[in-house]
Amino acid sequence: MNRWLLSLALLALLSGCASGPRQSTDDSLRNLVVATPQPMNGRYQLEIAKLTEVLSNHQNGEMDNQQLAQFWFRRGSLYDALGLAILARFDFNMALEFNPSLADAYNYLGIHDTKNQQFDYAFEAFEAALELDPEHPYAHLNRGITAYYDNRLSLAMADLEHHFRADPGDPYRSLWLFFAQQQHDDSAARAALAQRRVTHANGSWGWVLNDLMLGAVTEREFLELHLAQRLDVDESMAERLCESYFYLGKLKQLEGNNQRALVYFRLALSTNVFTFLEHRYAELEIERSQQILQLSRSAQQQ
Repeated sequence: MNRWLLSLALLALLSGCASGPRQSTDDSLRNLVVATPQPMNGRYQLEIAKLTEVLSNHQNGEMDNQQLAQFWFRRGSLYDALGLAILARFDFNMALEFNPSLADAYNYLGIHDTKNQQFDYAFEAFEAALELDPEHPYAHLNRGITAYYDNRLSLAMADLEHHFRADPGDPYRSLWLFFAQQQHDDSAARAALAQRRVTHANGSWGWVLNDLMLGAVTEREFLELHLAQRLDVDESMAERLCESYFYLGKLKQLEGNNQRALVYFRLALSTNVFTFLEHRYAELEIERSQQILQLSRSAQQQ
């Protein structure tokens, strides 16, 4: 199917999800951009081949445990970036066999456990990471996201507030804090998000996503005016769209439109930007939206 036909098919699907088969296409979706999936990184694959050769010959005693741990960890991170989760997890565990104090490996394992909804294991991994490195740059974020999905809202808000305070100008930190706070108190969360927007917003494109959650930018305006604007030098269109689709899904989820949220989350998955947390958790969000829809159908049938 060519790109033009795929765009039409997605528009029809989104329109049907939002308003039913007998109603006209939603004008807000006319400028939906369809992602070309991010290709598999050839440089990563070559590095994996070299690391595999090195690790297969490690019995010669030329490397100590610290070096071996770094090689296992590096290959695991490359597998992770290519979406090869099982191979990545194996390598992270091997890295910890050689160096049990490798905080980054625990952080990765916690992410994988959260994706698999094995929340208790995820908390153990993040707590190990923070015990080893109390200033780890991402463990509070990732533990906060785990707590959010496990409905431990007090921990989620505390961790995500901690992560936000470390860099208040980062719009994505503001968003995730909002998601946790919104589950606790919607009105207060929106007021806090608006205050962060006024106080900390800078030239980063991601602040428009905060505006989207606040209703200052509509879905239609976002798709028409903001979605593909101002790509950074090191940013690909697939990366931009992965973020955009995910947060559009969160917006529709908050509005109670889980049918359209499902489509946006699936579009986020289609970008193949495996390292982005928006891609990592899109599948979990799909399952949550499906559960809500199933409960709604069951209630209507009773």
